[in-house]
Amino acid sequence: MDLTPESMGYDRAIVVFSPDGRLFQVEYAREAVKKGSMAIVMIYKNGILFASRTKQSRLVKPADKIYKIDHFIGAASAGFVGDSRVLIDIARLKAQQHRLLYEEKPSVVSIAKYIADRIQSYTQYAGVRPFGVSLLIGGIDEKGKTIYQTDPSGILIQCNARAIGREEDKANEILEKEWDASLSLKEAAMLSIKLLKLEGKLKDANIQMSIIDEKTGYKELSQEDIKKIGVKI
Repeated sequence: MDLTPESMGYDRAIVVFSPDGRLFQVEYAREAVKKGSMAIVMIYKNGILFASRTKQSRLVKPADKIYKIDHFIGAASAGFVGDSRVLIDIARLKAQQHRLLYEEKPSVVSIAKYIADRIQSYTQYAGVRPFGVSLLIGGIDEKGKTIYQTDPSGILIQCNARAIGREEDKANEILEKEWDASLSLKEAAMLSIKLLKLEGKLKDANIQMSIIDEKTGYKELSQEDIKKIGVKI
């Protein structure tokens, strides 16, 4: 990236486009996402699988990277955990407001679009910085199983399977070749393990997984649950 004196004014202001139409602060925020531990969300035959890699320590409990938003909506994040926490709180509040106002569960796209709009607003005003996080928001509603990806620019992309974070390019190439909507839960979990290993060696304790089953809704999987599925590290 060009860091010559001529470019530094564009580099420091979120509201100023460079002559070639770039917002450098948004690009830097995307780089922050790519440095985060990988997170994966994919549709499988009977639901949606969320998987992420976490750091383990004898002293500190690892930060959550997979979140429940509503009974049939969840999200996984890559990037700054603090930024993801703020956005998840906003999403949860929006979901509860929808239930109270309309007396029905919220749609996945309404939550994803609301969050993407909030992210995009932080690219328009001086004195703020973009959110340094990308979210994969997945859920099941009357339209079926759906996944949306947000990024620091406010872009919203609908996906069937997606990886974000470190080694995301390699992971998405593998998903392009090997993912299929007919995968069983075990097959989807094994594929996610294969992708998480792109970052390096993996242990049971480094894995966080949740599912949204089309009948029972959101469930965080314990290490025992993961083993019962038949996943081998």
